[in-house]
Amino acid sequence: MIEPRTTLDPILLTVIANRLEGVTREMGAGMLRSSRSPIFAENKDFVTAVFDRRLRLVAQTAYIPVLMGASPFAVKAVSDHFGDDVEPGDVMILNDPYRGNNHAPDISVLKPVFFQGQLRFWVLSRGHHADIGGGGAAGRNPHAATAWEEGLRIPPAKLYRGGVYNRDVWEIILLNVRLRALVEGDLQCQVGACNVGDRALGQMLERYGRESVDRAIDEVLDRSEAQMRERIAVVPDGVYHASRQLDHLLEDGDAGRRPAIRLRVQVEGEGLHVDFTGSDPQIPVYYNSSYANTVSSCYIGLFSTIAPDVAVNEGAMRPVSVTAPEGTLVNPREGAPTTQCTVATCATIVEAVWMALSEAMPQRAQAAWARTNAGAGTALNRRTGRPGAFILHFAKGGGGATHGFDGWSHISPVSSMGGSRVPDPELYELTFPHRILQYEYRPDSAGAGEWRGGYGAVFALRFNEEGTALSVQTAMVPRGAAPWDETEGHL
Repeated sequence: MIEPRTTLDPILLTVIANRLEGVTREMGAGMLRSSRSPIFAENKDFVTAVFDRRLRLVAQTAYIPVLMGASPFAVKAVSDHFGDDVEPGDVMILNDPYRGNNHAPDISVLKPVFFQGQLRFWVLSRGHHADIGGGGAAGRNPHAATAWEEGLRIPPAKLYRGGVYNRDVWEIILLNVRLRALVEGDLQCQVGACNVGDRALGQMLERYGRESVDRAIDEVLDRSEAQMRERIAVVPDGVYHASRQLDHLLEDGDAGRRPAIRLRVQVEGEGLHVDFTGSDPQIPVYYNSSYANTVSSCYIGLFSTIAPDVAVNEGAMRPVSVTAPEGTLVNPREGAPTTQCTVATCATIVEAVWMALSEAMPQRAQAAWARTNAGAGTALNRRTGRPGAFILHFAKGGGGATHGFDGWSHISPVSSMGGSRVPDPELYELTFPHRILQYEYRPDSAGAGEWRGGYGAVFALRFNEEGTALSVQTAMVPRGAAPWDETEGHL
């Protein structure tokens, strides 16, 4: 058991810990108010985070949880790339899923925070952009067989160098997207969020001093680690297995097959290891999950089951390890398409974690949620002359029940754990040339049982003008991918 440090005044410790969390919320509030795209402003498809000078995740606000566990990979990639070539006023960008990102549409913007001439923190904002180029709609191209067909891949680069606008990098990005104004506006929105974090952290250091802040961070992380180890210790030691299929049907002879993710969860004392050995090989379709996305999806499954009250930071992540063989669905080799991994593949991984843990702790396990019936697209509003991008979260499904509780109705997929908001119907119709014809709960969709699942929704949309580009991901619910029940011996 980790013994937390107790040398800091507990009131000061609490104040600094809450301030760090508050900084990430202030960054997020700035993004909600200044974004150009409703994907940020309404769907809240982003995350904000603070890292210390040792690249440890200190605090975050996970509007979309699948982005939270992957953010440390992005910070490390940027830090490793630039080394000592970091100065006050720098702002970095990254979206490459093979260099620390989830998938290409979620662009990471980072800023180093200096205080009295020394690097003290990193701040990060990451969000889903309206356009990343390529042949898709709103960042998703279901026809892409490689990462190069999905859109622009951005390695670690500087949007601002020493506070000076780096025009060359901006133009490379903006010349490769169709919705230039939206992408530029949302990138500047992220830069602004990082500036908010920079100022707030500087004020905190000025008020409490570097030594007190550093000691508080050490203790916060140690306490989170101790909490997580306590939660893991409650899980009976053992090895627990699960397998779940994607909805996608590959062309494989006459019958076809659905790719499967297989894992085993090994619990030993206060440590937990997730091993994906045996998962199917990567495929030439956009469901491959980058390693960062796979690890983050594991955290969703684990924390939501055994540690929902533990802050997800570097300390809480220490007792958990993940093995994902290269060349598989959960850790593809560079070049495989990945843009649907944050929703469909994330859900499949989370389901597998839940199913494995249900063998050890059936009363804490969750029944599977509806995966997704969301669409993403772009459209031109001829009344205003403005292009726009959207994610259709109107047709959400239900959440699975747990022991003693019904599931949530009409909730976003497990990738956001309910954090993604439904667009306001009236604002949506004002913004896009579409008419919402039907939007209501689907009768009798909750399932049977003492504790039922949540209700899904029925949603109908009419396109009033040509010019809408739409990418729709539907959950077909075949036998190997359907939500499980007690008849399968898992719940």
